[in-house]
Amino acid sequence: MVSIICTLRHHTDELSCCAFSPSLLATCSVDKTLRVYNTADFSELPFSPLSGHGYGVHCCRFSSCGRYLLSCSTDGSIIVWSSDTGEATAVVRHPALSPLRVCALAPDSSYLLAGACDGTVALWDFPSKTLRRCSAVSEASVVACCFSPCGQFFVTGCTHGDLKLWDVDISILHIVKDAHDLGVTCCSTAPQFEVDGCRVEFRLASCGQDSQLKIWIVSQHEGAACVMKLLHTLTSHSAPVLSCAFSSDGDLVVSGSVDKSVAIYDATLGILLHTLKQHNRYVTAVALSPTMPWIATGSMDRTVNVWRIGDGDSRTAAESRPTVCQGKKLPGHSRLLVADWSEEDVQTWLCEEGLEELVGNFKANDIDGPELSQLNTETAAELGIESVGLRGRLLRKIEALKAEQSGSEAPDEFLCPITRELLKDPVIAADGYSYERESIESWIRSKKKTSPMTNLPLQTTLLTPNRALKMAITRWKFSQ
Repeated sequence: MVSIICTLRHHTDELSCCAFSPSLLATCSVDKTLRVYNTADFSELPFSPLSGHGYGVHCCRFSSCGRYLLSCSTDGSIIVWSSDTGEATAVVRHPALSPLRVCALAPDSSYLLAGACDGTVALWDFPSKTLRRCSAVSEASVVACCFSPCGQFFVTGCTHGDLKLWDVDISILHIVKDAHDLGVTCCSTAPQFEVDGCRVEFRLASCGQDSQLKIWIVSQHEGAACVMKLLHTLTSHSAPVLSCAFSSDGDLVVSGSVDKSVAIYDATLGILLHTLKQHNRYVTAVALSPTMPWIATGSMDRTVNVWRIGDGDSRTAAESRPTVCQGKKLPGHSRLLVADWSEEDVQTWLCEEGLEELVGNFKANDIDGPELSQLNTETAAELGIESVGLRGRLLRKIEALKAEQSGSEAPDEFLCPITRELLKDPVIAADGYSYERESIESWIRSKKKTSPMTNLPLQTTLLTPNRALKMAITRWKFSQ
């Protein structure tokens, strides 16, 4: 069953996009604003709404880690926002200030891509915010773009209906002419991909003015041309399809349409599972949570509906996921690795551990999860914690926390084969095994490019993020 959790009615004009991070939901609108909600109870955050664009906001995206929120607008700019504070940390602009219709961030946050109304795409180095290249890719407006899950390719769609596959040097790899009659409206890749020797394969969803949703298999053998093979053509909508997105496990694909409905399909079989009819105008945006069974749908009716896929329980998320550990309910941040904690998560943890008196010190020094895990006797003293006993109690709590998240009882597939520690940044190597990125990179540098598991030569040193495994580990930690 699919049931509504809540309806959000804060925007004053039509919705253009929705996006989830592990703990937040962002929405944007023609009303020039973004709004950000806590997915624990879908309350709006204190710093919301975010205002900074001079014209309507067409697209919003979170970085994979959830730390950054990006938005692009008719004003030709992309604003990078801090998800923790709502502050604009950077602004980049299209070289010709052409209106931007869509933006995308590579899975590893290395590249930022934007599609413009003048038929160009602009590609920035995201860490430095430096423009790498701006190139014409179409004679029509670029209204859809997305990166491959391995981050080595990206796809563009235009109002003429073509789908094009590019490498990160903006060299064309493959073209599907007239993929959608009258124009492409959206495209999205599944987080999963396969590496088989020298072959990389992933799935792409696209939708358009032809009222169709299509699923493609995109593949490339090293040294060979890319191929896009049509897997399914889904036709349950009776009007143009405006948005589409995969679930984090790749099992579902969801679409929204001018016919005011939302369709949920089995992405592998191409079978319609559910049709949702709650909006009273065009459904312009769909998004799926990477960690929970939730769908957000935005519409020209100015509302966002948040749906739950599952048992039909329409309670809020916080009410519908009670988790008990040693007789007490887990705090919201406990489903995340310490490395993913925000400053607020750290302060909440201090209070839960009876260290409320340290909140001020931590807040003044902007201590987040990664910094918490690195604290030692010397750095704790530098925070102004004068009491030796208090410092000792803090450090013992930190060690207990790290031990709790060390993964000693984790399923074997969640452990790095090299270090036997819980994976934090899993990547797939050419041998098909998943490793901790830092460990396999160190191995490759020192070991003559052989597989740690088979001892056979690695055909390529390409490492591709295993986002599906990372999400599975996050879910496992939530269940503990």
